[in-house]
Amino acid sequence: MRHLILRFRYEHCLTLILVLLGPGSVVFSQQPERRQTDFFVPSRPETVTWGSFPIDARPVLTIRSGQTVRIDTLSHAGATQDEHPAIYFEPYGVKREEILEDVIAFWSSRKGRPREGRGGHILTGPIYIDGAEPGDVLEVQILDLSTRVPYGVNNTNPASGVFDPSYPGVRSGDPLLGITPGTRHVLRTGRVGGREVAFFSSDIHVPLAPFMGVMAVAPQDAVVGQPGVTVAGVQSSRPPGRFGGNMDLKDLTIGSSLYLQVFHTGARFYVGDPHSAQGDGEVSGTAIEHSLSGVFRFVVHKGKTITAPRAETSTHYIMMGIDLDLDRALRMATWEVVNFLVTEQGLSPAKAFSLASIGVDFHVAEAVDLTQVVSGRIPKSLFLKR
Repeated sequence: MRHLILRFRYEHCLTLILVLLGPGSVVFSQQPERRQTDFFVPSRPETVTWGSFPIDARPVLTIRSGQTVRIDTLSHAGATQDEHPAIYFEPYGVKREEILEDVIAFWSSRKGRPREGRGGHILTGPIYIDGAEPGDVLEVQILDLSTRVPYGVNNTNPASGVFDPSYPGVRSGDPLLGITPGTRHVLRTGRVGGREVAFFSSDIHVPLAPFMGVMAVAPQDAVVGQPGVTVAGVQSSRPPGRFGGNMDLKDLTIGSSLYLQVFHTGARFYVGDPHSAQGDGEVSGTAIEHSLSGVFRFVVHKGKTITAPRAETSTHYIMMGIDLDLDRALRMATWEVVNFLVTEQGLSPAKAFSLASIGVDFHVAEAVDLTQVVSGRIPKSLFLKR
């Protein structure tokens, strides 16, 4: 089936028309815009995958380096369970008209979608960046992120997150009094004093800092035995890796950039697992799972090689270590920091290791998705000449 996505530029009240030609053709329209972009990709059944990063999926959009795209994403919370989304949310006061039509459409499309070996995330993509080749680096600039509904979901269980019985160091019989299995928190959000917050309780407001938990390029391969690969050729969306994925790095909010090694022609970018707030570690296993819309600029850096995902904010360079073991993840993050200081800042290895110890903070970005992620945050303020 041939497909055509009409390029457009539009502002506040203009309308996108996206036409898919062929059997079962669909027209998407009336998508409001907050920021001028080159393209828009909705989170419809035709533009999302469930729980993996297919290498050979038909691109939902093809762009050039430097172009911008608004991408809608869906939280899996409320869209992937057995009961209808309206029934899922009804006990928490969420009205039918507050549920995205995208959520209903995806929920209705679940039957027949492959599930073996796959994670739970709904991912929009792949987006094909023309000119991206293996051996290049893809820079993803996060220009805007906005919530699509006034509520999000956090789940807590006595055997989830860092208390999962399979988690290293968990002792059988560890007491978790007062946590009922299957506890679900649906948190209302809104603006207070000019900022968007989650109303955790009458006297606790959690500031929102939206970010995408999953941003990835198509993985190099998916061999059984690698983290998250139980079916040949299928990389589960649960564990992150060199391809990016479910990093849950909360620093990747508006104004930041993510850098990923390209493994396949076109890079084939996926995004999803949207969050509106999360603490480092994501210790219960979930953040505030919250459908978001994001604006991204994609820039291809030719002939560049990095050995792990890295990020940049206005204040920090961020190196990542990803491994099944948290200790090894810390060592890998330290090595990435040292290597960056040597290659990008011109320090000797000994000086770089010293600076890593006295001037760099290492955070547990997340520790609940099979592989662990440690971030080394290098302050830009250390360098008088940048």
